[in-house]
Amino acid sequence: MRRFLRPGHDPARERLKRDLFQFNKTVEHGFPHQPSALGYSPSLRILAIGTRSGAIKLYGAPGVEFMGLHRENNAAVQIHFLPGQCRLVTLLDDNSLHLWSLKVKGGVSELQEDESFTLRGPPGAAPSATQITVVLPHSSCQLLYLGTESGSVFVVQLPAFRALEDRTISSEAVLQRLPEEVRHRRAFEMVEALQEHPRDPNQILIGYSRGLVVIWDLQGSCVLCHFLSSQQLENVCWQRDGHLIVSCHSDGGYCQWPVSSDTLQPEPPRSCVPYGPFPCKAITKIFWLTTKQGLPFTIFQGGMPRASYGDRHCISVVHNGQQTAFDFTSRVIDFTVLTEANPEAAFDDPYALVVLAEEELVVIDLQTAGWPPVQPPYLASLHCSAITCSHHVSNIPLKLWERIIAAGSRQNTHFSTMVGLAPAPPQPRARLAHELLRHLLQEWPINGGTSLAPAPPQRDLLLTGHEDGTVRFWDASGVCLRLLYKLSTVRVFLTDTDPNDSLNAQGEDEWPPLRKVGSFDPYSDDPRLGIQKIFLCKYSGYLAVAGTAGQVLVLELNDEEAEHAVEQVEADLLQDQEGYRWKGHERLCARPGPVHFEPGFQPFVLVQCQPPAVVTSLALHSEWRLVAFGTSHGFGLFDHQQRRQVFVKCTLHPNDQLALEGPLSRVKSLKKSLRQSFRRIRRSRVSSRKRRPAGPPGEVRPRPATSPGRARSSQRQVPTTPPCPACFGHRRGLWATPDPHQPCDLGSVTLLLCASASLSVRGSHCNASGSRPQSGLPGRWWQGLWPVFPEGSLLSNLMPPGRKARAHPQAWPTPLQVQEGRSRAERTGLQNVELAPVQRKIEARSAEDSFTGFVRTLYFADTYLRDSFRHCPSLWAGTNGGTVYAFALRVPPAERRMDEPVRAEQAKEIQLMHRAPVVGILVLDGHSVPLPEPLEVAHDLSKSPDMQGSHQLLVVSEEQFKVFALPGVSARLKLKLTALEGSRVRRVGAAHFGSCRAERYREHHLAVLTNLGDIQVVSLPLLKPQVRYSCIRREDVSGIASCVFTKHGQGFYLISPSEFERFSLSTKWLVEPRCLVDSAETKNHSRLCDRPGPEKASGRARNSGSQSDGEERRSGPVMEHALLNDERVLKEIQSTLEGDRGSCGDWRSQRAAVGVLLSCCGSVSSAR
Repeated sequence: MRRFLRPGHDPARERLKRDLFQFNKTVEHGFPHQPSALGYSPSLRILAIGTRSGAIKLYGAPGVEFMGLHRENNAAVQIHFLPGQCRLVTLLDDNSLHLWSLKVKGGVSELQEDESFTLRGPPGAAPSATQITVVLPHSSCQLLYLGTESGSVFVVQLPAFRALEDRTISSEAVLQRLPEEVRHRRAFEMVEALQEHPRDPNQILIGYSRGLVVIWDLQGSCVLCHFLSSQQLENVCWQRDGHLIVSCHSDGGYCQWPVSSDTLQPEPPRSCVPYGPFPCKAITKIFWLTTKQGLPFTIFQGGMPRASYGDRHCISVVHNGQQTAFDFTSRVIDFTVLTEANPEAAFDDPYALVVLAEEELVVIDLQTAGWPPVQPPYLASLHCSAITCSHHVSNIPLKLWERIIAAGSRQNTHFSTMVGLAPAPPQPRARLAHELLRHLLQEWPINGGTSLAPAPPQRDLLLTGHEDGTVRFWDASGVCLRLLYKLSTVRVFLTDTDPNDSLNAQGEDEWPPLRKVGSFDPYSDDPRLGIQKIFLCKYSGYLAVAGTAGQVLVLELNDEEAEHAVEQVEADLLQDQEGYRWKGHERLCARPGPVHFEPGFQPFVLVQCQPPAVVTSLALHSEWRLVAFGTSHGFGLFDHQQRRQVFVKCTLHPNDQLALEGPLSRVKSLKKSLRQSFRRIRRSRVSSRKRRPAGPPGEVRPRPATSPGRARSSQRQVPTTPPCPACFGHRRGLWATPDPHQPCDLGSVTLLLCASASLSVRGSHCNASGSRPQSGLPGRWWQGLWPVFPEGSLLSNLMPPGRKARAHPQAWPTPLQVQEGRSRAERTGLQNVELAPVQRKIEARSAEDSFTGFVRTLYFADTYLRDSFRHCPSLWAGTNGGTVYAFALRVPPAERRMDEPVRAEQAKEIQLMHRAPVVGILVLDGHSVPLPEPLEVAHDLSKSPDMQGSHQLLVVSEEQFKVFALPGVSARLKLKLTALEGSRVRRVGAAHFGSCRAERYREHHLAVLTNLGDIQVVSLPLLKPQVRYSCIRREDVSGIASCVFTKHGQGFYLISPSEFERFSLSTKWLVEPRCLVDSAETKNHSRLCDRPGPEKASGRARNSGSQSDGEERRSGPVMEHALLNDERVLKEIQSTLEGDRGSCGDWRSQRAAVGVLLSCCGSVSSAR
């Protein structure tokens, strides 16, 4: 009976959980996915980016970040800040306008949506009559001018979005105020440009698509001046003093129109085509900016020769005889120029060009000769090459941190000195990192707002591997994810391109003067260069990198340039196998002879696996100077100090031919894959026909006894068909086949618990009278089914009257008797006992399944492997077939390390009976604490492990957690995750959680991510689930696969190809933006807008403050929830709940899916 009971509610433990665990999605690192709009406030010095999913992101000084999400899932088309205020207006592609504001609450600013508005036309009007094309916020901050496709300009009053119909500037009114020859020349069509006079707020410029530009007097409602071009108008720019208008057109040229008090049109100026005389593409946007010295800056987008460079995405800058066309590798969304913010200044004096491309943000320094690019402190292009893997390292030592920064600063000499990691004044090494960061905060041009977040308590690194063979080191200590250093492995191998080639190499006399800018490069020279696994030792500076073609590089950090040859060693993982032929890609050819390497991580040995399959697991032990690697064929151990191979172990199953085809040649196995798929479908159909619907409880499901003490056991015997009471025998007896002609009545429901043979009886197959059904079975076949329960026990009350002490009842209980037994059980208090949930049936995998030899995890440990008296170094390997290999290692002492070889001998082999893939292995010391990292104790950063008590081995498979005692490898505890919850483990990591109340109190637990996107915390070593949170949508397979945990209860996962979402499970370790943006009118505006209203979406933006609601803080929305902010999703959930449930198994899967959707929608709907 005790095995079915769960511990009761412990109030003290629940309070402690609240002090330890709290789930928060804190910040999004990287570049917004699919940007669609750009806005900038010169007074606030804040940049705004809108996306196609309806998200709005604001960026100021490093650490100042805000995010908001529209209620509608529509793309943001335009973003405009109100002059001098902490408010902005967004235009969506559904023609709706939204007013946002930055309000101060609790000492921090929050981005909130105040109002929304859709421009409506008169009844019967065409949709184009009110389709907004241009938005102009007036300098009074009270009016909004809206240009439309019909040629009319509507006026809306802020902040209530009240349309002022009497102030509408219709195309007919403008036409009547033009000379006669202009009226009949051409139609107006849509409004392309709206500009306010730089000196007179009573005048606005209206530009129409057919080339007409008028200056409209708002007070007199008349045309002050008009200009007419022969080419289609794209955009206009008004010079700062108001005496010149520059217009750009569809033919690739621009015109200058002097403005005077004379109402007559000046002579048509000559159009200047910068890249003529051949046909050119349109110039879509232009800036004409004056300077104190020399000629003005002319900055425009497009205008390239159509035939030769029509596919280029360029922005040209012309000034003082210098002209450069900046060439971007992705489409340009929009751009702006940072100029003098004071509107009363006489000159613009531009100092930075900010370009929002589709895949990155590029900033150009216009004050430095040559116009070099600026390295942004945020909005990093994480996906400059596709991310293939990631690795997080916590608490980096200061010395290693400084050496990485110094190596990265030498790579950034081409960046402007305006910011970042460009060469800084000479500083002592202990102050270099601090000075570089301080320099970054001071000089970044977009520096609005103030970051109130505390300084990071430690230095963290996030390493990302990329498809082009590079590894990037990111500063993940705080809110800003900043690039520190880039490592390239291309130099080691022979490729089609020379690594010394420069992207900017171009002759001086070539025309147009193109210059490539930005870091986004989606093309890879060779897919085999892709990085698959990374392992960094933060104490020794050793780095191991593994790739797609079976290459394993071991690198060491060097502060100086070097030129040396990389030693190559081949590891044949199929040395003992015959008849196998690799059908995949070929290996990479190493570059012969010495190779020149820059300061930083430099490779000194290359281990090439044969066959050259993808490296699936990697482990590095810098204290023993060993590196372990695994593929789909086996695993090996390499001594990188002696440059020799220790051993290799083949794990390939004889029938596993798919492992020999490789990831780049799956087409060759299409025939076999289809055959296996049809066989799998056939087996599933047969098994589904055998199973009965698990609807009304009327089945008997025996629970087989398990033997947890076996290290190597056979598959678990699970009956394929749960029989009914009319056709089952004891678990140790024979299974009888039910009579298909015998009717069954599933009306009665009960639950029987047996201590000797666990039986879950959910119904009785009896007829309506309760008598035994007639069948071909022997008479009184049901005798012996009822166990003998002690008199007076709780379970004895379930027996029919008069049968409590009888071992052989004469009749099966009728439904009435069952109901009486249930009522007696309720009276005795059985309803207060919490029973363990019924486990799902888990089908054991076959040993002949594909990729059973796939090595999933490798782990080094100094533990008791052979006996309980001597501990020794060991290597553990887990495979996709549920097998765990343990090798005892003999590592010579330091004085004889180079003379004696490292020896290895297989000591243990554990076969999990369910054969689920092993995703994690961990050894706990005598205090049930995970063993420290290599060299961690030597650096006094961790306590020495307890080697006196017995050690324990934790094996985590996709379906369950299991703890074994060492060295006997006898099972102690087990947690069946899949059987209880139906989920599978995808990621697991050990972390320690500190209390937010007690400074020195902390606990060690496991952070677990499942295939449903849920994150659970499981205690060590008792394997008790602590908390569970919904983190990632179950449909987001790439997000689940990219998740990485940290040592302090945090994590990262990709919400898009270019963005990492950061989350925290700990109450103590929390990295989130806390910032304040203030202006002259913020306080007054906050007083007016703090009143709650039913239409205000105050919870729709990510708040900077820490608010808690129960155990989980209600953080704002994230972009992954944008698809859930739709009524269609809610209708789909409702239809799923009300739809045909079908079989019970189908209904359970539907209910699980709806539950996940509801959990994902919870944070969104609660914010409304």
